[in-house]
Amino acid sequence: MISLEKITGLVLAGGRAQRMGGIDKGLIPFLGKPLIESAIKRLRSQVGPILINANRNITKYATYGYPVIMDETPDFSGPLAGFSAGLKVCNTPYLLTAPCDSPLLPTDLGIKLATEMARGDFQLVYVSTKEIDGKVWAQPVFCLMRADLKASLETFVKKGDLKIDRWFKELHSSTVVFDDVQAFANVNTPEELKRLEEASI
Repeated sequence: MISLEKITGLVLAGGRAQRMGGIDKGLIPFLGKPLIESAIKRLRSQVGPILINANRNITKYATYGYPVIMDETPDFSGPLAGFSAGLKVCNTPYLLTAPCDSPLLPTDLGIKLATEMARGDFQLVYVSTKEIDGKVWAQPVFCLMRADLKASLETFVKKGDLKIDRWFKELHSSTVVFDDVQAFANVNTPEELKRLEEASI
C-alpha cells in the first residue's frame, strides 16, 4: 500500500478561466472563502506535502503556506504544463493532482487511486465518473502519477502536444470510476458556482 507521506498533492490553479471572464478561479469566493481553500482543505488529509500551481497572483497563493510553482511554458498551456511543473519539484514517489475549482472533491480520492496504483503497478491512475444515464466520463485532471514520469511528460510536451488523454495513452494507466459525479463538479461559469454552493449547503 502507498502511504500518504509518499504522495505530494498538487492543486492546479494556473488556468486562464476564459469562461469566467478571465478571473483567477482559485480566488473566486465559494461560500465566502476562495475556491482554493476548499480544495486544499479536502486534499491535505490525503497527502504529505502540498504544492500550488499558479501563473498569477503568486503572492496571494503563497499566503496559504505552500510552495507556489509556475508553468515553464507560456500562455497558460493547460493541465499538462502544471503536471510538468509539479513533477520537477516533487520530492515524493507520487504526485496527486486536483484542480482548484472543484471544492467538493472526495476525501477518499487519494486512497482509492493509490489502491488501484498498487494493485496493477500502474504509472498513472485517473478518475472517471459514471453519469445517471450510465455513461462513464474521464476526469483526467484528477490523477495519481509516479514522479518518475517527469522525463516522459517533458518529451511529450516538447513535441508541442498538450492533449492530456494522448499522454495518458502512452502510459501504463488505469482509472477508478466514482459514482458521485457532483464531487468532481468544477466551476466554469457563475451559474455553475451558484449551483455548487447550493449543493454544498
